[in-house]
Amino acid sequence: MENAADINESECCTRFDGEGERKSHHSDKVKSNLVSRLNRIEGQIRGVKGLIEKDTYCDDVLNQIAAIQSALNSVGKILLEGHMRSCVIERIQSGDQEVIDELLVTVNKLMK
Repeated sequence: MENAADINESECCTRFDGEGERKSHHSDKVKSNLVSRLNRIEGQIRGVKGLIEKDTYCDDVLNQIAAIQSALNSVGKILLEGHMRSCVIERIQSGDQEVIDELLVTVNKLMK
């Protein structure tokens, strides 16, 4: 499994669109990796829906849900690592200490 450290172009950089909204820019390689993972997760979710429609044994469905949650966590880890290695560092270096509070809120949400 690839993570952000495995992908040299993983770093995202914060930029602002024409309306002052923050955006991230990820390399094509990282985007492709994340989209592939999310497509797989989407398929897994459709599979779980099918299992429920077929009255599949609850434990089997729960195991599939656990696999989906793990896959989503992997996507989150890749994004978080890239965010910390670039966006967060850039903002701290520019004197923006609020990014630490923002990051802590996000990490707390991810760890629920």
